[in-house]
Amino acid sequence: MSMPDHSPLRAPLSEIPRDLVSVADYARYAPEFIAPPVLEYIAGGGADEITLKRNRQQLDALMILPRPLVDCTAGSTHTRVLGETLRHPLLLAPVAFQRLVHPDGELATATAASVLETSMVVSTLASQPLEDIAARLDSPRWFQLYMQQNRDFTLSLVRRAEAAGYSQLMITVDAPLHGIRNRAQRAGYELPVGIEAVNLTGRPPLPSASFDPSQSIVFQGMMSEVPNWDDIAWLQQQTRLPIILKGLLHPADVKRAQDMGLAGAVISNHGGRTLDCVPSAIEMLPRIRQTVGPDFCLLLDGAIERGTDVFKAIALGANAVLLGRPQLYALAVAGPLGVAHMLRVLREELEVTMALAGTPTIADITADALM
Repeated sequence: MSMPDHSPLRAPLSEIPRDLVSVADYARYAPEFIAPPVLEYIAGGGADEITLKRNRQQLDALMILPRPLVDCTAGSTHTRVLGETLRHPLLLAPVAFQRLVHPDGELATATAASVLETSMVVSTLASQPLEDIAARLDSPRWFQLYMQQNRDFTLSLVRRAEAAGYSQLMITVDAPLHGIRNRAQRAGYELPVGIEAVNLTGRPPLPSASFDPSQSIVFQGMMSEVPNWDDIAWLQQQTRLPIILKGLLHPADVKRAQDMGLAGAVISNHGGRTLDCVPSAIEMLPRIRQTVGPDFCLLLDGAIERGTDVFKAIALGANAVLLGRPQLYALAVAGPLGVAHMLRVLREELEVTMALAGTPTIADITADALM
């Protein structure tokens, strides 16, 4: 039995190594820069990680059918999402507690997002104040909301986001409680002292409850204060910000969001981190796009780490994709330089894919481009 490796962690690099040339390379480098329990928490999925693996497998199963001899000299990755012009269809997903991997956390990520003209979705569980992150962002800034048990506190978060200049409100709905994360449990992961969800400071204490033997701490406890469709409708009346629901997989749920007048949906299984044994976003996307028609905004996340992955998602109906784990690996390895490099690599890979596939613009990427 091998002894655990307790070698000291490296400080973030100030230049990109020559052999770090793809998004996956950041994951390869990450163990040198991230403490083992934290790395297991980030990399791990729910339970047996069937969905975590499926996210990658379903993307790999899709093949691109290229059309040569197309004039691509006017090509571009520019696109519009929810009324905003984006340099490319890549967004930084809401990722909690980024100070786990870098002392500046979300502030460093925001610096990179601005340089690469990339929208950043800031998490409710950020380890830096949402106002400070917004002040660092020259690119479009979106705020991700976990609705709180106290409606007034939920509204206070939304008001802070509005005042700080966030332009979209993304509500995560697929993680009302943690999934069964055995890998993190085995590693003994705990949130380190000194890192916290600073934007939840002052949150009213959760109500105490006692249960009789016939009751469940999950159903009668944790799930008793979880938001539902009525709460989404209530919040819709409280804010001028467009609302996107993150974490939908069933076409009927996305259609309901559309019928309510919400702005869009993120097709996602939370990176395989909550409920295991659910389908990947990429395999549900075509059916959802068919259900809601061409104009409703659909974003997608889950295992995106190549320009070809971005291309496949757009071909099947996504308007843009979100990047989760890769931003943490890149941030840990090389700080804002790493995040910027990771984004540039993906954008350039997408450009190469589009050019070789004969689809010079985002609008040209349709299901016909896939086999």
